[in-house]
Amino acid sequence: MPAHNDQMPMIVQGAALVSFVWTCIIVSVQGIGICKILRNNSAPHPKPFSPTLEKDEVPHITVIRPVKGVEAGLYECLASTFQLAYPKSKLTIYLCVDSTRDPAYPVLQKVVAAYPDFDAKVFVEEQDPVLHGDGGHIDKLGPNPKIRNISRAYREAKGDIIWIADCNVWLGANSAGRMVDKLDGFLPDGTRTKPYKFVHQLPLVIDLETPKTATEEEQALLSGPSNTSAPKSLLDYGGRLEEMFMATTHAKFYSAINTVGIAPCVVGKSNMFRKSHLERLTDPARNPLIPPADAARGRGVDYFSSYICEDHLIGDLIFKSKIPGFKNHGLVHGEVAIQPMSGMTVAAYIARRVRWLRVRKWTVLTATLVEPGVESLIGCLHMAFAFTTLPWFRSFFGIPPTWKAFGTIWISAVTVWMVVDRLLSAKLHKLQSVDVDENTPAFALGSTRTGGIKKKPFLTWFAAWLGREFLAFPIWTWAVLLGATVNWRGQTFRVRPDMSVTRLDNVEGTSLRPSTPVAAESANSCRSTSKDRVD
Repeated sequence: MPAHNDQMPMIVQGAALVSFVWTCIIVSVQGIGICKILRNNSAPHPKPFSPTLEKDEVPHITVIRPVKGVEAGLYECLASTFQLAYPKSKLTIYLCVDSTRDPAYPVLQKVVAAYPDFDAKVFVEEQDPVLHGDGGHIDKLGPNPKIRNISRAYREAKGDIIWIADCNVWLGANSAGRMVDKLDGFLPDGTRTKPYKFVHQLPLVIDLETPKTATEEEQALLSGPSNTSAPKSLLDYGGRLEEMFMATTHAKFYSAINTVGIAPCVVGKSNMFRKSHLERLTDPARNPLIPPADAARGRGVDYFSSYICEDHLIGDLIFKSKIPGFKNHGLVHGEVAIQPMSGMTVAAYIARRVRWLRVRKWTVLTATLVEPGVESLIGCLHMAFAFTTLPWFRSFFGIPPTWKAFGTIWISAVTVWMVVDRLLSAKLHKLQSVDVDENTPAFALGSTRTGGIKKKPFLTWFAAWLGREFLAFPIWTWAVLLGATVNWRGQTFRVRPDMSVTRLDNVEGTSLRPSTPVAAESANSCRSTSKDRVD
């Protein structure tokens, strides 16, 4: 409680000093992220250099796109892979699905048929000879649905560069060239700099706000019946909250952390790396970070099949492993991975955030525990507490240690935070750095181009901002402190501290019981057999 400084115990002033240091850190990190976003998202970037190399010198890319169900803009997102401004002879495109019964399977066939002059193929997990053929076995891989989905595509990749892009993200025409430029160290003028081991894009969500249908995404997140009626209340607009999160808090900190480069910060929407590197780094004989007990767990992406959060773990292993002559991670600034979204409810948004947090709890524990402090409401509480408690602020700025001053500072700081978020999200949603052509869908045109998305009125935007901010701490509490299970497309798993998982089976629809755990450190562990993809 704010009180006169000469009456304050040292422990209170010590806590206020910690809050002040935390405030400085948050302001600095956000400042770095905001500056980086404004600098790199105001206009299209120079054309990439790598596609202009001599034919034999252009790096070959294998693009792997895991698919599960029909999502908003699925055809446009997949078709964008075939519309890349990159030599066709240097592109191999693999679309991966778990079954021919998947509703997305006809869409995959349609998009491949529309571009017959490409080296493209649809891989079906049920037809993978390693898992289902003669001599194969379904338990040769762990339960991770995404790894099971893409394993064959990875094994049959052509060339060394692997680009894994989720089916629900749209890729700009020059994204392949810019990703390769960053990975191989090409500058726009053709000069070379130190290459990277791993490059990725900033993900951005565009809420299309079309009437909600019984989408598979919602059913998977909620594991229950979906409402097929048109939106009737704010509870039907979870997509606005997801869009808000990705264009404000996530964008700021994702950009800042990847600029500073002190730790890996990766999501699995669009990542590029070298197959030769991952094969080497998952071999205990060639990488001291891999324990000898893991020798039987496969190489490359297969190594991660018993883990959840495989995208982060792949990035983390590449980041921590030494490869002379290469930088760690590189974010391709300005080249955003755009995810159109439709029909997400607030409950589905909460379920998604809970899943993210419960996964991150064991991958980056410290960052997860301090996460509430980076949100506006609690972050500004730290500021108000420090400003009204530390004697420096009374001496130099005349700030009294009163509740009135505390409340005034908190409200003012939250208001400034909100204004910054409004400006930043509006900037990102203009999509000014995105190269557009006749193939660009409306959701990727931005809010200032003809035919693009509409800028949300302030009150609509403010309602979404306020809802997301007030939900942040309850979601964090539920996810981090009150549970350890995650839902993967209708199946529930318990996440263990080593990031391996235990599957929980629904017994007669009344209870959940644990089955055999999937141990990360034992080659003899039994593996569950989920085939569902994880976003």
